[in-house]
Amino acid sequence: MKIFRRFAWILWVLLGLAVGYLIPTLQRPPLLLQQDAVVSAVAPQTYTSTFNKDLGGYIDIQPKTEVKSLLIFYPGGLVRPQAYEWLGVALSPLGIRTIIPMFPFDLAVTDQNRAEKLLDAIKPEVPVLMGGHSLGGAMVSSFLADHPGKASGLILMAAYPPNGKDLSRQKLPVLTLAAEKDGLASMSDIDNSLKLLPPSTQKVVIEGSVHAFFGRYGPQQGDGLPTVSRDVAEQKILSAITAFVQQTLGN
Repeated sequence: MKIFRRFAWILWVLLGLAVGYLIPTLQRPPLLLQQDAVVSAVAPQTYTSTFNKDLGGYIDIQPKTEVKSLLIFYPGGLVRPQAYEWLGVALSPLGIRTIIPMFPFDLAVTDQNRAEKLLDAIKPEVPVLMGGHSLGGAMVSSFLADHPGKASGLILMAAYPPNGKDLSRQKLPVLTLAAEKDGLASMSDIDNSLKLLPPSTQKVVIEGSVHAFFGRYGPQQGDGLPTVSRDVAEQKILSAITAFVQQTLGN
């Protein structure tokens, strides 16, 4: 009887720990637009940012001028999509429309083919870029490995293709951004992944930056310590992406 009670107590403790771990994952924070997406160089009246509930839901950031290209961007794991709204706002002066899908439990692994559904619905008449941060970058890479020709360029942020997903033979311009102080996607991880990407892949190191500086969602457990401010890191990120887009699409 004592053994049974002890076993039951241990079981309840483990169950409590599991529930405590799972609740924050299952109950995601609310999606709030324009709460942390201000970019000082971009006037609010020059773009629109809306949430569309179709196709699982997505944030749609559009310049009010001519749309020259479309970017579909997958968020990092357990990161709310609005953490990357700043990126869409910052890219809008280039004529880029940015779509940031919302995934179940904020995990792109639950629907890595979402990009295809979005393309089928939107039917863009402009060049398409795809990108993602961390797990989102891995999943969008996996999608493009299985669906070559769906994008005119790929932007990876602290991310790389999963094992078995080889894009090295595709004629796909790729920009891979690595954070110098990243504690989650190390420089060696990024370097080792280059064999899975086209030989023309451009690697840019964001000096002093960390994994969490690619999105506006606060510090992340296991990450490194930055030696630059978030603002400086974001400027370097945008500079690298702007150069890549202009080189790739001529925007």
